[in-house]
Amino acid sequence: MTAAAPSRPYDILLAEDDAGDALLVEEAFLSRGLGQLLHTVGDGVEALEYLRDPARRRPDLIILDLNMPRMDGRETLAAIKADSSLRTIPVVILTTSDAPDDVAGSYELHANAYVCKPTDLDAFLDTVHTIDDFYLGLVRLPRP
Repeated sequence: MTAAAPSRPYDILLAEDDAGDALLVEEAFLSRGLGQLLHTVGDGVEALEYLRDPARRRPDLIILDLNMPRMDGRETLAAIKADSSLRTIPVVILTTSDAPDDVAGSYELHANAYVCKPTDLDAFLDTVHTIDDFYLGLVRLPRP
């Protein structure tokens, strides 16, 4: 499935502390040219500050790494899903961990999807494209 261009910019918040992985995600979205606006933060503290800033538009999707400094992805996910103004934003966990406890724990905290980062560059880009296609082309998201 190939996503169609959105009727308005599609806002994505990426919480990722690895600069290389953040750059790959950015490149994957930019290569699509479908109007995605990617905002990158380095940890959960920055993610929550971004999400709670009334001057910023609410993202359509949050892509969240589990292993980050200061506030990890688990704590960030719990805070997002506990906040009535944020909980309806879909959160995709994109992480290197395929540990069963991490997968189960993320879904217990109400993650919308759990995706392991591929180690192969092309597979990594394809994975991000698939996330993009799914949330942009198939899923109906609530509008603020």
